[in-house]
Amino acid sequence: MKRQTASFLMQRFEAAGIRPDARRGQNFLIDLNLVELLARSARLTRDDVVLEVGTGTGSLTSLLAASAGHVVTVEVDRRLHELAQEALGEFSNITFLRQDVLKNKNQIDPGVRARLAELLEASPGRRFKLVANLPYNIATPILSNLLAAPPHPDLMVATIQKELADRMVARPRTKDYGALSIWMQSQCDVEIVRILPPTVFWPRPKVHSAIVRIRPVEAKWKRISDRAFFQETVRALFFHRRKFLRSVTQSAFKGRMTKAEVDALLAECGLRGDERAEQLTVEQMIEFCETARRRLS
Repeated sequence: MKRQTASFLMQRFEAAGIRPDARRGQNFLIDLNLVELLARSARLTRDDVVLEVGTGTGSLTSLLAASAGHVVTVEVDRRLHELAQEALGEFSNITFLRQDVLKNKNQIDPGVRARLAELLEASPGRRFKLVANLPYNIATPILSNLLAAPPHPDLMVATIQKELADRMVARPRTKDYGALSIWMQSQCDVEIVRILPPTVFWPRPKVHSAIVRIRPVEAKWKRISDRAFFQETVRALFFHRRKFLRSVTQSAFKGRMTKAEVDALLAECGLRGDERAEQLTVEQMIEFCETARRRLS
């Protein structure tokens, strides 16, 4: 496939009579070295089934298909979907889906999950990986929701907004530390591979981006008995992040725990109640949510 430079994309889009759609977060990675870094960071083999969200013109897709067993690439834009199919006709291991990858903000489309599950079950030992240049506006729900229900990814490598990457790796007592930090770190090892300036994209976004590598760790996520309860509770505790833990816990479990029961919960976890949620480590938050779940069951 030809090198995806800004001039190449401009000519191709002009020939097709289309232009990038800012509403859909269409910012194309035009530095070939970084496209290759994104693909290489996933360490793909023929045992891998890859989900790509945002096919675009197929530049990354071609690299993924050359190394992976199968690629499921999803594109919501009909024009880009058709361009990519035309450019990648030589590959027999690509499934092109023209649709939204999300059913809603809390759920990956069941049809996409079903197709991935079918490919994973086709051969023993297959692994599921996400590799994508994610549109900024859907990066959080995609990465979060892929961890929430099967099939669970073995690895996720993606370009996302740097601000989002900073939140994923943030430590307690910092401004970026929040519900997303805890959700990701409670189940995964998260690292920032590279910071990307706006100049490596066309059109140029107004902010920096980052390539992140997210590796789910079985020993970590097994500590969480009920992921839905954990995610819901952590979000509730950070809803008013400047309020004390006793107050936000009472709000989170209103109608399910009395004030005395909330105090007993805090005491069992070795907490005074005048802490804030942002002060708790990931381990403390897991213990707190697991203790609350047992008391409510």
